Amino acid sequence: MKYDYQKLLTEIRDAGLNPLGCVYSSLDRVCGLAIEEQQALRTNLIAENFRFHYEKNAYYRGLCEEQGVTPSDIRSFDDLINIPLIPVRQFKATDTQKLLTLGLDQIEVEMRSTGTSGIPSVTRRDPETVTQGFLAVWAMFREFLQFSSGAILFLMPSPEEVPEMGMIKVSNMLSGMVDVGKYAVTKESFKPQEAIALLERWENAHIRHIVGPPFLVHKLVQYLKKRDIRLELDRETKIITMGGWKRFTGIEIPREEFNRECVEYLGVQPDQIRDIYGLIEGNIVAIECSHQRKHVPPWVHFSARELDDFRQEVPDGRRGVLAIIDPTCLAYPAYILTEDIVELDETSPCPCGRNGQKVNIIGRVTGAEVGCCAINLDKEMYAHEVESVV
Repeated sequence: MKYDYQKLLTEIRDAGLNPLGCVYSSLDRVCGLAIEEQQALRTNLIAENFRFHYEKNAYYRGLCEEQGVTPSDIRSFDDLINIPLIPVRQFKATDTQKLLTLGLDQIEVEMRSTGTSGIPSVTRRDPETVTQGFLAVWAMFREFLQFSSGAILFLMPSPEEVPEMGMIKVSNMLSGMVDVGKYAVTKESFKPQEAIALLERWENAHIRHIVGPPFLVHKLVQYLKKRDIRLELDRETKIITMGGWKRFTGIEIPREEFNRECVEYLGVQPDQIRDIYGLIEGNIVAIECSHQRKHVPPWVHFSARELDDFRQEVPDGRRGVLAIIDPTCLAYPAYILTEDIVELDETSPCPCGRNGQKVNIIGRVTGAEVGCCAINLDKEMYAHEVESVV
């Protein structure tokens, strides 16, 4: 049965309810909707958010007027390509407040991500956007990770040490899904032997999960490999990575080799290893299913654009620059032209049974800064190690 989603969402709104909240709480069913129904649903959610920013954000309305786009032009899924995008580099500018739809007096939290240049990307969120972000991320965590107990070894500093870092703030949300959470990086120092001792102490007491950027999980595994130590974690264990696969030096950690070594030295199966793509400029996490295909939240629209003309889309399966249209943000328009090269797939079925967009992250646009929370953490930890040796 096909629904008139515009009418349905209007009725939900008229009842005083949040349509996005209804989608979050029904994510398992929304993931099972036919592709055309998912497209209709997210088009209507995005169209309403677009109208909000068009009417209340003078800077963004100016961009729309330059490109000749008004809310009445966003009627169908095919119209989403016409929504003006904000280049991600603008979030590093000194005048990021111009991007705000709401006033600074309405901002509750500020999040940062710093790349190799040391210039932070800054995003500000009002209370409703914070709520939307937490609900959106929680819904994705529950749908794709599906655990509610155990212990997490966080291979990262605690939020107390770096409260403004987006990757750590998002990762810390997982601590509410388990019984125990411990942070293995203290004052930019990571001691693999202490992490291993903790995992061994948790054996037979908790299901043991590991969460961290790839470079620190890789560092743990290389420590085990060098000493020929093989752990046997639990069948329900999840090895969860986020933050990108390149070191601050530009060297990439090969994913296939990473998986093989996790299997050998952590005693897990490939379907237990899950990578997450996210960026602090939106309330977005695209999470791998057990078949290691990254699923895009069904209320968010991913679009791959031509390298030489960002207003043109490339077909599914072809490489393009990732554009993200996220309707969960009210503080600013989260319609972002990233610097990531991706391949998108919406039509082929996933063995996990979920419909919707899947994204394969290929790399970065030539000349783009190698930058994210993990890169900055990697760089700082390396500098600390060098100082310690000296």
